[in-house]
Amino acid sequence: MNKILLQGVLLALAGAGAAQAAPMLLAVGSLTGTEDLSGLSGTLENGVDAANVLGGIGSGLAYAGNHTFLALPDRGPNATAWNSAVDDTTSYIARFQTVSMALTPSASGPLPFTLTPTLTDTTLLSSSTPLNYGAVTPSINTASQYYFSGRSDNFAAGLSTNPNNGRLDPEGVRVSNDGTKVYISDEYGPYVYEFDRATGERTKTFTLPDSFAISDLSSMASAEIAGNSIGRVTNKGMEGLAITPDGKTLVGFEQSALLQDGGDGARVNRIVTIDIETGATHEYAYDNYLADKGKGYNSSEILAVNDHEFLVLERDGKGLGDGSNAAVKRLYMVDLDGADDVSSIFGETELLAHAVEKSLFLDIKTALNDAGFSNSQIPSKLEGAAFGEDVVDGNGTLYHTLYIANDNDFLPDYAGQNQFFVFGFTDADLNGSVLELQQIAAVPLPAAGWLFAGGLLGGLRMRRHKR
Repeated sequence: MNKILLQGVLLALAGAGAAQAAPMLLAVGSLTGTEDLSGLSGTLENGVDAANVLGGIGSGLAYAGNHTFLALPDRGPNATAWNSAVDDTTSYIARFQTVSMALTPSASGPLPFTLTPTLTDTTLLSSSTPLNYGAVTPSINTASQYYFSGRSDNFAAGLSTNPNNGRLDPEGVRVSNDGTKVYISDEYGPYVYEFDRATGERTKTFTLPDSFAISDLSSMASAEIAGNSIGRVTNKGMEGLAITPDGKTLVGFEQSALLQDGGDGARVNRIVTIDIETGATHEYAYDNYLADKGKGYNSSEILAVNDHEFLVLERDGKGLGDGSNAAVKRLYMVDLDGADDVSSIFGETELLAHAVEKSLFLDIKTALNDAGFSNSQIPSKLEGAAFGEDVVDGNGTLYHTLYIANDNDFLPDYAGQNQFFVFGFTDADLNGSVLELQQIAAVPLPAAGWLFAGGLLGGLRMRRHKR
């Protein structure tokens, strides 16, 4: 199989002596620029941001094979105060960005690798059936294509999980094993949808239990929260999404506890598994409390290690973009094998008795501190996570790679560029767990992607590895 020389990693491991290795930062890269490849023109309703503005793409991150990742912006720019009745959201069309990642050994510098992200495509998300909109309908709609947008008033009366609602706040993304479908979770519904990867058209809706829905909808978050006692907390719905390596099960993660479980600030979030073929769901309890901090934290992502173990990303909202110092950015390992289904159990106290155990896998903040990042320069919203290409040294020693992305809220001057942090780890770091990497079939890349990949493969030798 093909290999990459990891001289920098080998030197670091050699210096560690006999001590067990720990996940380490290999590279940091940024996707610069102000425009994506959507081809959209004009300015959004806030009068500031362009319809093709590039930003926020760390809300979700998925490996798509062939050194390619799908990076997910959320509902779009809403930092400019222009209309509080819609929480300053705009008709920014939901989309995912296709990014090629070149990970190459560094000739010099503090990190052993250099990461160069390149944007190769932008795919807009749409429905072939009509959607419910508020005051603004996407101007590019046609008689057979209706686009999702981030405006908070794109809904009709009824439950928030109505799939005909046009509002979408994408937060989690994964790719099918055949490489042709994209799964996206959202905070507005919460929704979990399947899209055609090539066209961006929705092809399937997964029905979540009504207990996740709210019934008193509003375009203002404060009014939604005040008007409901059951369902997801506004703007804290299905934040994370994983897919098992066999490609058969989606695993969603609520960012905060449901209202009936105590709401935002309560200790127990729900993990939801969805059978892709049948749509059947199961729910599991996750305790977000950190004893060393004396409080709980919201969860931003979930990533499958194998068919029953997952990494959960917990974080505070502090750091670059918040004007403060980061304190908590951590990945915890959980095991759903034998866990209790809590679909019919509600309330924090009741759920805590069934919470799955968790163990620390990676303290991201500490690892970034060790690499020279001050707490004020660690992005406040580290949200996307994906395993990338395994890399192999000249002696055949294998290292896995883990990519972490930040959501800069479309504010590069304040929250930093669209950054990606690559960590390397070995099987020893899994403490007995076995990593199974999703095997994704190759699909044609956009033209620019083919050119890039050709050059990349000519100079690098990397491979996927399944344990």
